[in-house]
Amino acid sequence: MPMIDMPLEELKRYQGINPRPKDFTEYWERALLEMKAVDPKVELVPASFQVPYAECFDLYFTGVRDARIHVKYVRPKSVQEKHPAVLMFHGYGGKGGDWSDKLVFAAQGYSVFAMDCRGQGGYSQDTGGVKGNTLHGHIIRGLDDVPDNLLFRHIFLDTAELADIALNMPEVDIRKVYAMGGSQGGALTLACASLEPRISRLAPTYPFLSDYKRVWEMDLAKEAYEELKQYFRMFDPIHQREEEVFTKLGYIDIQNLVERIKGKVLFVTGLMDTVCPPSTQFAAYNKITSEKEQIIYPDYGHEYLPGLTDRVIQFFQE
Repeated sequence: MPMIDMPLEELKRYQGINPRPKDFTEYWERALLEMKAVDPKVELVPASFQVPYAECFDLYFTGVRDARIHVKYVRPKSVQEKHPAVLMFHGYGGKGGDWSDKLVFAAQGYSVFAMDCRGQGGYSQDTGGVKGNTLHGHIIRGLDDVPDNLLFRHIFLDTAELADIALNMPEVDIRKVYAMGGSQGGALTLACASLEPRISRLAPTYPFLSDYKRVWEMDLAKEAYEELKQYFRMFDPIHQREEEVFTKLGYIDIQNLVERIKGKVLFVTGLMDTVCPPSTQFAAYNKITSEKEQIIYPDYGHEYLPGLTDRVIQFFQE
């Protein structure tokens, strides 16, 4: 088998190398308290796109630091009883996608919530206000400020706040709230279920935002991770702050969060992934303690994976 990373047997044992901050647990407990103190001020606006069998809404809520977050919300018309809901998270720099890709779930009687990440390709706000570099990317946004100002901290909290909103919708069955996404969406799926353990099933695909130091050591700090290399080149060219930087990134490293997950996990990895290297994904998967299954695509990388959407639909239906 061709390899761009460790042999599979080593991957199955790998535990990651990025430092975990000593106060990691306290950091996230404090963050959740900040989130819970926010009045979300949920607003539903009927969308211009509509179909006969579902209602489509632009949903807005207020996240931490007073940012208004946009969500595409699709609710089936024909189902009167409480029903499942799916939270969908998009890739890095993107947005919640077209209405049409939500309809496969609405047709099954599910509500669907697809969030635009703040400051990326959709309509959610980025209220900003951090010290230091903001030139390249969201991983490093706030890296020269206090850890509580890391942008991905706020984005992770947005996913948990959205989950709480979905769980409190009168039409939603709280026992059947699911999450899914690929790349950044895979990371946010894991973050969401870590911070909101009532997510009962989750399907992350080749998740981003894991084991940053491993990415850098593999010389794969490019494409989605390009900002890591550029940060050092511009702001710490002789790596005097290397340990400090990677430790601070440890607050927003999903491998450190996933032990909190309670739901059943369907985790998908392509062994030829040079965007989110397999070892960084295994670093997270190996730390999940809830019921889990990993699907491995040996010849595929960070790309369309045949048969996967069908498998995820079946996983949610089980």
